[in-house]
Amino acid sequence: QVHLVESGGGLVQAGGSLRLSCATSKSIFRFNAMDWYRQAPGKQRELVATITSGGSTNYADSVKGRFTISRDNAKNTVYLQMNSLKPEDTAVYYCYVDDVVTGRDYWGQGTQVTVSS
Repeated sequence: QVHLVESGGGLVQAGGSLRLSCATSKSIFRFNAMDWYRQAPGKQRELVATITSGGSTNYADSVKGRFTISRDNAKNTVYLQMNSLKPEDTAVYYCYVDDVVTGRDYWGQGTQVTVSS
C-alpha cells in the first residue's frame, strides 16, 4: 500500500504563486513516474505535469512556462511549483503514482487551489 499526502493548496490572487507537495509513504524509485492532475468543477480530471523515474518532465500546454514539477528523492516527495496563476487554474490538484512493486495506481486525497481574479 502506498499513501500519498498532498499539501500546499490555498487561495491566491491571479499572478501569484503556490507550491504543492506530495509526500509518499514509499521510496519514489518504485514509481515509473509521478504525476500531478487537476479537476475543476464540472470538468474531467486532466494531467498537468509528469516527472519520470529518470527525471524527464512533461507538461500540459496550458501550464508550460508557468508550472515546474520536481522531486526530492531523499524526502520521497514531489513538488509542483505554480507561478503566474490564473483563475482557470482553479481546481483540486491530485498526486498520482504508478507503483511497479504492487502493480497498482495510487491517488492522493487532493488539495484545493483557488485563484481569484
